[in-house]
Amino acid sequence: MTKELLLEIGTEEVPAAFMPKALTDMKDMMAKALRENRIEHGEIVTLGTPRRLVIAIRAVAERQQDQAVEKLGPAKAVAFDNLGNPTKAALGFCRGQGIDISEAVYITTDKGEYIGARKKIDGRATIDFFRDFLPVFITAIPFRKSMRWMNFSTRFARPIHWILALFGNDVIPFRIENIESGNKSFGHRFMSPGAFEVASFDDYLTATKKNHVIADPEERRSMILEEARKAAAALGGATLENEALLEEVRFLVEYPSVVCGSFDREYLILPKDVLTTTMIHHQKYFPVVGADGALLPNFITVNNTVARDPSVVARGNEKVVRARLADARFFFDEDKDIPLQNHVDELKNVTFHSLLGTSYEKVMQFRELAVHIADLVDPALKDTVDRTATLAKADLETKMVYEFAELQGIMGREYARIQGEKEQVAEGIYEHYLPTAAGGALPRTHEGAIVGIADKLDTICGCFGVGLIPTGTADPYALRRQALGIINIILDKQYPLNLENLIDKSLSTLSKKLRRPAQAVKADVIDFFTGRLKNQMISQGYSYDTVDAALSTDACDIVRTIQRVKALEAFKNHPDFDPLVIAFKRVVNILKDFPGGTIDSALFENAAEGDLYETFRAVSRKAEKFIDSDAFVEALSEMAQLRKPVDAFFDSVLVMDKDGKVRENRLSLLKEISNLFFRIGDISKIVTE
Repeated sequence: MTKELLLEIGTEEVPAAFMPKALTDMKDMMAKALRENRIEHGEIVTLGTPRRLVIAIRAVAERQQDQAVEKLGPAKAVAFDNLGNPTKAALGFCRGQGIDISEAVYITTDKGEYIGARKKIDGRATIDFFRDFLPVFITAIPFRKSMRWMNFSTRFARPIHWILALFGNDVIPFRIENIESGNKSFGHRFMSPGAFEVASFDDYLTATKKNHVIADPEERRSMILEEARKAAAALGGATLENEALLEEVRFLVEYPSVVCGSFDREYLILPKDVLTTTMIHHQKYFPVVGADGALLPNFITVNNTVARDPSVVARGNEKVVRARLADARFFFDEDKDIPLQNHVDELKNVTFHSLLGTSYEKVMQFRELAVHIADLVDPALKDTVDRTATLAKADLETKMVYEFAELQGIMGREYARIQGEKEQVAEGIYEHYLPTAAGGALPRTHEGAIVGIADKLDTICGCFGVGLIPTGTADPYALRRQALGIINIILDKQYPLNLENLIDKSLSTLSKKLRRPAQAVKADVIDFFTGRLKNQMISQGYSYDTVDAALSTDACDIVRTIQRVKALEAFKNHPDFDPLVIAFKRVVNILKDFPGGTIDSALFENAAEGDLYETFRAVSRKAEKFIDSDAFVEALSEMAQLRKPVDAFFDSVLVMDKDGKVRENRLSLLKEISNLFFRIGDISKIVTE
């Protein structure tokens, strides 16, 4: 038999940014608890609005499954004496398990025979489980920030006002501080603030809608999109849809209602990004665009109530946006005629970090690094890269960016265009911040890509150099994101860059600021990048052992590392793959701590030695050429020819010969073979069946 679970936590308005993760966490926490407590259940559904978090399960078993428990006691030899009488050890064990000695059973293990106890634990009524579990569940929901209220010790995202908790038709009785669970919910704070009773999940969905609450965030999202599109079409345009804004707005309202507004056409002279930032980031409005993609002097706002007079609501929003745009117009007019170059020196008065100096110093550091990278990638880019790096942070000192921080880079691009800078320089100023989030857009221009790499690497090396290293989940300077940004830019552009070289150059520009030895910083930064690259490749579906094999030898040339991973993955399908890996593991094990030496064919005593040596010389000549041209699959196919000679060598030759010269000669041969494989990866790390 099954019953339905319905839990609603009614609160003050929870910040919109908290809600998506909270609903996901609730679902995961509930699934884990039910699994661990042997309670069968159907689909778990989570819903939420700013004032309520809901979890429902339509089919939950009324009782836990019974549990068979087996406890191991003392060994049989210890449990009984020579006459077969139970010892104190046996009697004590049985007493502790609540059984008579006659109820003990014999249990055979790998270590011998033991006495034990087998008991059946009857499943508990599920409603009793929920009575104890739900208070713990509610207070364990993780939020970015939580708070206490009144004189209570309980913490939650916002104060809790009511708890609806039903299992079938029964209230699950429990209490959190001054709130007792019940069968009542509440409607919209303004349009239907009263309480109403709930009998089931379907009843809840019907009653909340009747009381002006759309509990399902997906339904609110669809309503917002549909109504906004209709409103925009009525204006002769379309909404400039923004997923991040849509995600936020749907958790700002319980009952979405769309209102259109407008602003003076004269403000369209402002750059498009200024207008959209004002509307989207500051006011949570959806901009409206025409058929050509240009902005129209209109916006769409989503309210939490149905307006009695939409024109009054529109005028109120128009007044606010007009003031914001007037400020933006003033700042734009003030800034646009001041050369960006003038702002560069002003960065001397801006502290980037107390341990790392001013923003001006940072710019000069990554500017030098960027020119170095340009020289490696394409020397023809050096001049535009140098100019881009010089002006990259200049807009931080403009009035517009001071007021609208979200426009950093964007205004630098706009002012650079107005002031006649080359287009690739202007675009590079904006793009050097990319990507701004995981999976975000990458720079299109080389200027943006190269300066972006330099800026991010300077931050990483600087932070590591003064001990500001990410720990656990704490990463206040977003170094993990910046490292992934560098990796993805290099892969996207296929730049033949070596991280070790770039880190050395970056640390040289930071030499006066380092508080740790440069070599230690370098090692830590390389490990940091290796970790990010490993996680990324595994998340993309590459086998962990293949990734380990490739990264164990070198991870600093990111483009070639990815190519080596792909080659090793493909090589797994080769018929000689498993035997070759097994043979190579023997090679690696026997070579521990052996530095290598010169091979002398005159010391060969067995035909297998000569055969392996000659095959290796022929294979290595071809394989090295393939490796040098990044044809790693072809190189591995060539190297697979070593499998049989290596097997024959181990079958016929005692590597660790008593004669030191013979022993060292054989080890040197194996060392040369292992060095060839290590140019692609440590295949001894690959798991074989």
